[in-house]
Amino acid sequence: MGLELSNIYKEYEINRDNEIQSVLNGVNLTIADGEMIAIMGKSPLLHIIGLLDVCDRGNYKLDGEDISDFTNKQRAKIRNEKIGFVLQDFGLVEDETVMENVSLPLMLSRTSMKKIREVALEKMKKVGVEHLSNKKVSVLSGGEKQRVAIARALVCDPEYIMADEPTGALDSVNAEKIMSILSSLNKEGKTVIIVTHDETVAKKCGRIITIKDGKIE
Repeated sequence: MGLELSNIYKEYEINRDNEIQSVLNGVNLTIADGEMIAIMGKSPLLHIIGLLDVCDRGNYKLDGEDISDFTNKQRAKIRNEKIGFVLQDFGLVEDETVMENVSLPLMLSRTSMKKIREVALEKMKKVGVEHLSNKKVSVLSGGEKQRVAIARALVCDPEYIMADEPTGALDSVNAEKIMSILSSLNKEGKTVIIVTHDETVAKKCGRIITIKDGKIE
């Protein structure tokens, strides 16, 4: 059913004098299931969509359910079940192996270790890093780390992939590989939402949303 944001406002304190900066000013946005969109501008909108943050005012419906007033526990449950995150800095545990990193989101479940490893390996194969399974993340290249991060994002089989500057730390060759993987996931039915400042990345998406002065242009 996708997601719908209505009249979303968000402010942050930006210094010790309690000066307030408004980053979202009455944003309205609907994203249908199976879309691949680029958001050019501030990432706070992605944080709200991905349930990492809450808006100050407004309403947010995810798959038809109004989650605006959900508790942190309720939001965490939905986030773990429905959303996979891919970050610019990868967000991996450097001194652990690829297998350990990809398995991490399943560790709090009641899934057996055998099944966890099977699922993790399946996702690693999907992005082409299964041969790195036993290597420490610290020895991988940037492109390899981002593919591992995508495998980890997929391990709980989320409906939504949220990527915050996923190619920002990569060269053009690896950026192209990452966008190819995200496009393939979208073709398989995943809803993919990418925050980027790179027009080349944005143009690979089906729709571009530009945020300027807290509003959608």
